[in-house]
Amino acid sequence: MEKVSSGNLATVDKKIAFAALHHRDFRYYFVGTMLAMMADNIEHVISYWLLYQKFHSPVLAGFAVLVHWTPFLLFSVYFGAMADRYDCRKVIQVAQIMYMSVSATWAILFYTDTIQVWHACVLLVIHGMAGVLWGPGSQLLIHDIVGTEQLQSAIRLNSTSRQLGLLFGPAVGGGLMLLLSPPMGLVVNALIYLPLTIWLLMVPYTGHSREGPAPARRAIRWGDALQVLREVSGNRPIVTMIVLGGCVSFFVGTAFQATMPEFAHDLGTGKADFAYSALLGANAAGAVVGGFLLEGRGWLPPSVKTAIISAILWCVVITAFALSYNYYVSLALLFIAGVLNLIFFSMAQTIVQVLAPPQLRGRLIGLFSMSSMGLKAFSGVTVGVLGGLIGVHWSLALSAMVLLAITIALFAFTIPGQQRGEYS
Repeated sequence: MEKVSSGNLATVDKKIAFAALHHRDFRYYFVGTMLAMMADNIEHVISYWLLYQKFHSPVLAGFAVLVHWTPFLLFSVYFGAMADRYDCRKVIQVAQIMYMSVSATWAILFYTDTIQVWHACVLLVIHGMAGVLWGPGSQLLIHDIVGTEQLQSAIRLNSTSRQLGLLFGPAVGGGLMLLLSPPMGLVVNALIYLPLTIWLLMVPYTGHSREGPAPARRAIRWGDALQVLREVSGNRPIVTMIVLGGCVSFFVGTAFQATMPEFAHDLGTGKADFAYSALLGANAAGAVVGGFLLEGRGWLPPSVKTAIISAILWCVVITAFALSYNYYVSLALLFIAGVLNLIFFSMAQTIVQVLAPPQLRGRLIGLFSMSSMGLKAFSGVTVGVLGGLIGVHWSLALSAMVLLAITIALFAFTIPGQQRGEYS
């Protein structure tokens, strides 16, 4: 394994505003990813609303959340190995075709009024699988487009484009339902995936072209997660970032978004109005503004220390939000939390990719995705189920405080590496 040194991360410390956007092909990918993520959320808006109207089933809604995150836990490393081994353009195209097929099938089933619960379950599973298939190939592709030097910028902007999709998706989805009809809105939504799918037909990047032809790799195995973890066990920065991402997902994740109606009620805005929508969108808005601000100013080069400090501050802000009963203070805290979340998540992703040995990069990205995304399936227990016993305010506050203690311990874990000059 290649030696971890501060020079590895120094190669991405280039303070150029919106550095990755200087690459024409990354600009196309940025827009295509934003559209695809917007389409993903449009589908959620329309399909979840129609499923509720048809079945009025809380169990089905819970199943939808479960199958959205569980595939990341079960398949991330496997699909990361696929990204290591195959042309990432084709891997992403398969994911896009899966998304389009799901949207088109929803449209047909809702238009003909033949939707059944088992149809919904199958489509929700396919949609979740498409999301986890897309992730590792996407990260390898942007690495191939911009190279190591601008990777921090590319990952941060890629995260920002996804947050833009989260912001625009609900508004566009609602507009499509009003202007057309829900089934026709889903047909239009399927077409929104096309720009990225077609663009991938015309570019030379495979996810491996900067390193020459991909070397022959061993067969893909389900036990790769443990094997990869053993192979990088001596790499303190990578292990720290994987553990950080997993702990954030497990203890808090996005569970506070799912419990937002109760927070909104306690903040005096229990109706589905603009004030409630602002609470739902504040986190994504903070991530978007933070992403563009950090890129425009060229601030915060990637470092393990900065990533952990950002996570510590995020824990403090989430705890303050949990204990707040003032609407405007809560709105501001959610916005700040979005900025901090983008900082530590994009920085952790950058560190894992830059320091990963090329032959393990896809698997390590998959392992990071399994940790930082898949474990969100359990945050519904730490915040939601516990919230049913002691209230969501205290369950979120306690979860965030436990996470705060863990992140402080991780910071102490990094000190020996800092003293040896392995990373800053």
